[in-house]
Amino acid sequence: MEQNIERKIIELIAADRIDMPISSMSGKLKRRKPKMAQGIDIEFGQRYNGERVFAYIKDEDELKTRGMREGIDKFASEFPRYGQILNGYIEEERAVRERYLVFGMNEGCIVTADDYRRIMMNLGFTEAISERLYPELMNISRKLKKKRDESKRQILI
Repeated sequence: MEQNIERKIIELIAADRIDMPISSMSGKLKRRKPKMAQGIDIEFGQRYNGERVFAYIKDEDELKTRGMREGIDKFASEFPRYGQILNGYIEEERAVRERYLVFGMNEGCIVTADDYRRIMMNLGFTEAISERLYPELMNISRKLKKKRDESKRQILI
């Protein structure tokens, strides 16, 4: 039983540490993609057909839902008295109890390469890909480690 708990905590730590560099890379890519797309010089109505890729710009009419704040402001302008009450409800603080699992490694202990590779394989990577990806993920993780405290982590449960 205790060995099972130990294994599960080690897997959680390895997954958390792998998540950091992947999330960081994902965030960078999500921020870069719109800038990259804007840097492609294609006029509306023009179509690019290259050797390996194509691209064009199109307009699409969509109905989008109103943002919450915009909806509340519109409601408050039409019904000022009720809008004031609604804003009061939103601004009220409320006490919420959240439960976290706090976890970390004991002093002098490490998560092994096998622990990390096992998590990657559980995510669907092959053993060979996990083997090749592990050193690069660890390099990125070490660079990011300087920016965060890894001694103790927590996760909302």
